[in-house]
Amino acid sequence: MPVKVEVKNLTKIFGRNPKAILEKVKQGMSKEKILEDTGHTVGIRNASFQVEEGEVFVIMGLSGSGKSTLIRCLNLLNKPTAGEIYVDGDNILEYDKKQLKKFRQEKVAMVFQHFGLLSHRTVIGNVEYGLEVKKIPKNERCEIAKKAIANAGLAGWENKMPNELSGGMQQRVGLARALANDPDILLMDEPFSALDPLIRRDMQYELMELQSRLKKTIIFITHDINEAFKIGDRVAVMKDGVIEQIGTPEELLASPESEYIENFVKDIDRSKVLQAKHVMFKPTVLVSIKEGLKAAMMEMKSNGISSVFVVDSEKRLQGIVTIDDTIKAIKENKTLREILKHDYYTTDCEAFLQDLIPKATDTKYPLAVIDEDGKLLGLISRVSVLSALV
Repeated sequence: MPVKVEVKNLTKIFGRNPKAILEKVKQGMSKEKILEDTGHTVGIRNASFQVEEGEVFVIMGLSGSGKSTLIRCLNLLNKPTAGEIYVDGDNILEYDKKQLKKFRQEKVAMVFQHFGLLSHRTVIGNVEYGLEVKKIPKNERCEIAKKAIANAGLAGWENKMPNELSGGMQQRVGLARALANDPDILLMDEPFSALDPLIRRDMQYELMELQSRLKKTIIFITHDINEAFKIGDRVAVMKDGVIEQIGTPEELLASPESEYIENFVKDIDRSKVLQAKHVMFKPTVLVSIKEGLKAAMMEMKSNGISSVFVVDSEKRLQGIVTIDDTIKAIKENKTLREILKHDYYTTDCEAFLQDLIPKATDTKYPLAVIDEDGKLLGLISRVSVLSALV
């Protein structure tokens, strides 16, 4: 996918004369020493990364790591001290006031941690607000707002006031308001951290479902590693204003590059991070429905297995046969199709291991990973699931 956002050597220093501190940062002076000696705070130190179009890029870290400072640089709510920020190839640090206003109104939208709703406006009034600022005609902005509200799962709540809504519903309003402007990029600064755990989990799944339909470029801030690994295509881990490592959740789990990352991921619940696609293996032994019983028997015999999956000419899964049933069917002059069994579990490649564990322990056959057309993509054995959790 094309690069949507590129950040190069970004540094943000807070204080009376931040430019004067840049040389100390370049020399590697610590954040604590700079604060002690100069009274300046280094929020971000030489951060570089790329975000692809349609990607959910998560920036995570503990309090004070610089993650919120960084995301606020991406729409210039924080003006960087040094570095470059490119969006669709344009360095937004070179924008004049008119260009920056257009950028904020049309290309990027932000969802805040504490909702930021206008208490005197209804749900639809809040969602319409940005369109109103852009002077979109009333009828048109009303239709756009209703669509955004429906996308956020709040259809029927348009005329309610914010104080009539739960925390999760208020956050949906904030999300709908951001979506109403149809931005290319969504910046989400710990949007679910103020919610209780159950509502938070629901909102995570809602966001993933919404993203599957809208394909926005999302930069998401969180301090929760389970949340980061659940929703992120890639995750950047920050510490003291520095990006320690960037990778997919499985890359961070498998190959931590520092002791800090190791400590971060050691207690992660892998069953909530790893998916079927991470543990499945490509089937090396299959039988075509056209090949018949003797071919199935020979495949099982030569590979030392007691069952084999059967597919059609387009590799769509048809069923499974066992060696006992096959030998019996040959004697009784039956066909391969007549003895197909279907007492196995199937799953899609995006299923999380936590949902596969009960199936893996309950079945005597491998789990079959299929796509929406029933095509066999891979197999998952019980040992594959259990060993991945270690």
